[in-house]
Amino acid sequence: MNEIPPEQREVAQFLTALAGRAPQLTHISAVFVGQDTAWKMKKAVRLDFLDFSTLALRKHFLIREWELNRRTAPTLYRDVVPIWRARAGDLRIGSAPAEAPIVEWVLRMAAVPAEDFLDRMAASGVITPALLLALADAVAAFHLALPPVRGWDSAGALARVIEGNFVAAGHAGLDALACTAWAEAARRALAARATWLAARASAGFVRRGHGDLHLGNICLWEGRPVAFDALEFDESLATIDVGYDLAFLLMDLDQCVDRASANRVLNRYVARTGDAELVAGLALFLSLRAMVLAHVETVRGRASLGARYFAAARAALAVGPAVILAIGGLPGSGKSSLARAIAPELGAAPGALILRSDDIRKRRHGVAPETRLPASAYGAAEDRAVYGEMFASARQAAAAGHAVIFDASFRDPATRAAAAAAAAAAGVRFLGVWLNAPLPLLEARIAARRDDASDATIAVLRAAAAATARPTDWLEIEASDGTRALAALRARLKAT
Repeated sequence: MNEIPPEQREVAQFLTALAGRAPQLTHISAVFVGQDTAWKMKKAVRLDFLDFSTLALRKHFLIREWELNRRTAPTLYRDVVPIWRARAGDLRIGSAPAEAPIVEWVLRMAAVPAEDFLDRMAASGVITPALLLALADAVAAFHLALPPVRGWDSAGALARVIEGNFVAAGHAGLDALACTAWAEAARRALAARATWLAARASAGFVRRGHGDLHLGNICLWEGRPVAFDALEFDESLATIDVGYDLAFLLMDLDQCVDRASANRVLNRYVARTGDAELVAGLALFLSLRAMVLAHVETVRGRASLGARYFAAARAALAVGPAVILAIGGLPGSGKSSLARAIAPELGAAPGALILRSDDIRKRRHGVAPETRLPASAYGAAEDRAVYGEMFASARQAAAAGHAVIFDASFRDPATRAAAAAAAAAAGVRFLGVWLNAPLPLLEARIAARRDDASDATIAVLRAAAAATARPTDWLEIEASDGTRALAALRARLKAT
């Protein structure tokens, strides 16, 4: 399956000599990695889902690959060049004389060290929180820059994906009864989201995305995470809801790193894009992405890994009842730290949607979360707009079965009542938590903050402390020690 087709072996030998090492092979391509250049050759194959059987088709799809990947990695992807035969009979690469016969086309790229690919980094355990935030920011910026594709039938496209995966899983030898049960559950999930998908398409959330956004197709390049190898051979598979594009990355992080990492990327992406609505489709999106790798890895001979993805595909569709958790308190009380810690443990994969008032406010002003805003951005009217957006997003997400965490001060009794009302409107249980800690500790925490979305100063804290009475209708948790606060919250959630 991973052999070079006979008609391309001479070219492969030429490129191997050029690179100085054997190629990296997949079932559809061969990549020859040299010291500072990599050459990608598409195999002369025709499969059920693609056709690279002729030189003209290979050139076409190499150019398409170059065009698509320059959206995210313009300096990684260099050009498409011919390999041609000189009069002496030897092969050469680059600009060819008009009369020279072209024997192959290749895509020239920069060479990336193996340890800089995110799948390798995940296996080595070196993916950091800072890298996760940068990764989410990169995907968010990519999606926001894409033009909407109007009139797209998302439900029809996903129905074809379900059936294609069902057939492929059977050919891979996965358990027939389990595959049938998965397909039936996926069809039900799709039927339940068909109207929602159509509304998303009408609202502009369908775009020509990456299409294959897993960890193996992301690398560190020029100091930042960069997506490459976008799906080029099937426009219908890559013209998708941005939530489905993101879901491949979330699923891969969940399975190859941990749920907390997937949750961090989800919530940073939502903070940057405002697309909290995408969680309504995550159960189906994650399941489809996991199912792809379930049969692919099984066919590759990695049955245990395929079984793990198959289990993830089935588990993603088993969505239980949702909950809305509100975490309030004075600045520095640890609301955001507690929300990040508990979110991966709540609800469906990859954990709860965190709606942080500071993130919403920054996005409304068109700046990154870490950018400071003037005091004028904190007026009463803006506060109402921020909380209004937060509650509206929560109602929709929770009603669709996804857990939600509010991260805001909730100093006003009216906002606390509105948080509970949002849960009631969504038909889910609600828990309000108020964090307390000594004022000197809160001051020390604020003084130590770096690169945080909160703009609160010690003066703001002191004014808030003087004007705020502890709520009597919410669970009070002592938050001087974050570990103990998390344990107390876990115990209360388990008991309710």
